[in-house]
Amino acid sequence: MIRYMTAGESHGEALVSIIDGIPFGLSIDKAFIDNELKKRMLGYGRGQRMKIELDQAKILSGVRKGKTIASPLCILIKNKDFSIDTLPSISKARPGHADLAGALKFNEKDIRNILERASARETAARVACGAVVKLLLAEFGIDVLSHVVSIGPIQAQTHGLSFDRIKKLSLKSDLRCADKTAEELMKSQIDIARSEGDTLGGVSEIIFNNVPPGLGSFSQWDRRLGANLGQALLSIPATKGVEIGGGFNLAGLRGSHVHDQILSLKKGVVQRQSNNAGGLEGGMTNGENIVLRIAMKPISTLAKPLKSIDIKSKKIVKAQVERADVCAVSSCGVIAEAVSAIVIANAMIEKFGGDSIDEMKRNFKGHKEAMKRF
Repeated sequence: MIRYMTAGESHGEALVSIIDGIPFGLSIDKAFIDNELKKRMLGYGRGQRMKIELDQAKILSGVRKGKTIASPLCILIKNKDFSIDTLPSISKARPGHADLAGALKFNEKDIRNILERASARETAARVACGAVVKLLLAEFGIDVLSHVVSIGPIQAQTHGLSFDRIKKLSLKSDLRCADKTAEELMKSQIDIARSEGDTLGGVSEIIFNNVPPGLGSFSQWDRRLGANLGQALLSIPATKGVEIGGGFNLAGLRGSHVHDQILSLKKGVVQRQSNNAGGLEGGMTNGENIVLRIAMKPISTLAKPLKSIDIKSKKIVKAQVERADVCAVSSCGVIAEAVSAIVIANAMIEKFGGDSIDEMKRNFKGHKEAMKRF
């Protein structure tokens, strides 16, 4: 199974990812990994840090002549803004951030020692891991996208658009939004929030296309694919909600309007009337697109800060102001692609496991042939 860990601080020398369990013989495209890192940095409403950094992956191990050799991959991403030892101490906690909870956890009076690792800068290392795994999924024809469906009060209208259409439109958008009219309104909301020293959150949708049925399991709680996807998505900083398929909207409907009617089953291919289940039933994939949504709260650092406490003096103060984004919903979607892709890849390895890509492909081919005979 694929395991990964990251290390590094926001203003440390570098971020490091170690990925174990990638099958032997996977072709690694460094340009693809760098482009995924670039996608995380883009987006209307991002802050000054993204203008400083130029995230690029340096692969230190696990690859020879462009292919994996079954040993752990180590990926280095250098920070240009490397100043951790010279930055001032902080004692004014930001509401909504890890500042105060972390200070209480470690009995630490310098919040700098909390926020450096709690910072979302760490997610660049996870996007690098996810990029490697996307290369694995692509070997089996699985593709993934993310697009912004809301920022603040503005909702995009994308119902009925195909996977390919959403992908094409969102890639042309500064906000990764497939609705051009909504995008312009979202930008206006971001501009207003910026002028008022405030921040905005929103919702991104992640869609996996061409996922085979039967990944995951109903047999144990920790093998249910939806549960594992939820854990991965909720691990992203500022995430406060996750939906699968129709999500919370389904709770207000009757079953006759929710469950996806099955219209035909021919040679293992199921045709359904809808996809309210989001591609998951009973903890397993059902052959439809996996549809996930992730809700990101407004960023905790405000240019016009909220009331807080100085943890040293215990006096009421204005919260610390750090360099930060006004809105990073589009970037949150890119991170969500990465962490959920790792979950899907692990389910693929569990189902079609082998020591090498070639062995996985043979097992996958056998499964497809069996489905045609179903």
